[in-house]
Amino acid sequence: MNINVNIERLILDGLHIQPGQGDLVKAAIEAELSRLLTNGGIADSLQSGGAFPSVHTNSIQVTELSNPTQLGGQIAQAVYREIGT
Repeated sequence: MNINVNIERLILDGLHIQPGQGDLVKAAIEAELSRLLTNGGIADSLQSGGAFPSVHTNSIQVTELSNPTQLGGQIAQAVYREIGT
């Protein structure tokens, strides 16, 4: 199974990240979500593929010490809990 994750638009409202770090967060989300979906699968109802205009998740805990990679990983895991198996 080939899984491609492409985030067209990512809104990080209310997060205090440095300029340019948004792209790093986006890349980390795409990489971690691809890994999770490849290893853990996707919900049966979503097997046919397609795009998601939005995904609503539970809250995540963000600290001022979170780096873009950690933040992206947390977001990806929250998304995976909604669309994964």
